[in-house]
Parts: sequence; C-alpha cells; structure tokens
Amino acid sequence: MSRVLILRPEPGAGKTAARARDMGLEPVVTPLFAVRSVEWEAPDAGAFDAVLLTSAHAARAAPADSLASLPCYTTGEATAEAARDAGFIDVHTGTSDGDAALALARRDGRMRVLHLCGRDHIELPGVERRIVYAADAAEELPETASEALAGEAVALIHSPRAAALFAALVGDRSGVRLALISAAAAEAAGDGWAAKAVAARPRDEALLEVAAKLCNIGAPGAEQAGR
Repeated sequence: MSRVLILRPEPGAGKTAARARDMGLEPVVTPLFAVRSVEWEAPDAGAFDAVLLTSAHAARAAPADSLASLPCYTTGEATAEAARDAGFIDVHTGTSDGDAALALARRDGRMRVLHLCGRDHIELPGVERRIVYAADAAEELPETASEALAGEAVALIHSPRAAALFAALVGDRSGVRLALISAAAAEAAGDGWAAKAVAARPRDEALLEVAAKLCNIGAPGAEQAGR
C-alpha cells in the first residue's frame, strides 16, 4: 500500500501531495487545521534589527511592507520561500526549528528580534511577538482520514501541534504508522503506534522519503511503537 495521509493545511498540503505523486505515492489530503489571518499592527521597523518567521503561514499573513528592510530569519526553505514571496529581501534560512533560527540571528548580532507567529506558538526567549494568523484545529478526525487509515495509509505529521492533535483524535493507534517531521513531533505524538519514523531533516522531501519506506518496505530504522 502506497497511500499517505496528508494532514497539514493548504497551501502546503497541495505541494506535499504533488511531491508524493512524483514519488509514486497516493496522497489523501485531509487537513486538521484551517488557517486564517488575524488583524495585527506592524510595529516601527526601527525598533528591531531582524524578523523571525517560524511558519510559512506567518509570511503569507504578514507581507513585509515596512519590515522589508530588516533581515529575515526562517526555520526552513519553505518558510524562506514564502518570506521572499511576501517581500523580504535579506532572508536567512535556518536548519531546523525556531530556537535554531533565533540562534542564527543572535550569531549575526541581531538582538532586537520581532517574531511574527501564529496564535498557537512555541515561546522563544528575548523576542517581541506579533500574532498574525490562527490555525483552527478540527474537533474530530475527518471521515476521509479515518477511511485512509483503515486502508493502512501512512500519516504524515508536519509539526508537534499536529502530532498532539492527531494523537487525540485518532482513537486506536495500534495499527497506525506515522512519518514525522522532527523528533519534537515524535515526542508530541506519544507511544503506542504501529511504527514511527522521523525524517532525517525537517523538510517535506525528507518526510516523504521516510513515508515511502514505511509504505513500500515496512519500517527499516523506524522507531517501533512502545520504544
């Protein structure tokens, strides 16, 4: 079975689905979150020496405008691409999570950092925040997701928040295999799954690679449930 269950919101879900098809996988798209922009007021750019983006949704919800002159630090290439599309010019791409992106900014001497983020976010030390979007969670697992899992689809988990929500909604997890974007997402998912495999890098492509292994040749190197 080569079916993968894509739980991330659009527009990322569509991009993951296209990559999955290119790899010979059959995607089932059932987002667990609905993303919407919220009203916010951009601060004076002169009060900061960098912008931090930990989600592509933040970039799409907060076009650079007056902040475009500031260096922008992101958690990965997808967010960096969204930042450029939003008008940021000087974009620096981190290699993992918000802590790493912030460390990169600090290394470059950026002490006054503005974090543009979602309503549900991980607190980072020494930054000022502006909430620019909300990701409203599903209250129950969509029927299409339940059907895909019954057909032995591998669930793709793109964030710790998605991992925790999916774990709360899925019910019996003993027959469900997870491909997870990071160790933090794996921890948030908890134990009791049929298998858990963590991407080598926090990238969509790497996530799909481990999902393909779970689909086609079992779970070599995967963290088995209960370990």
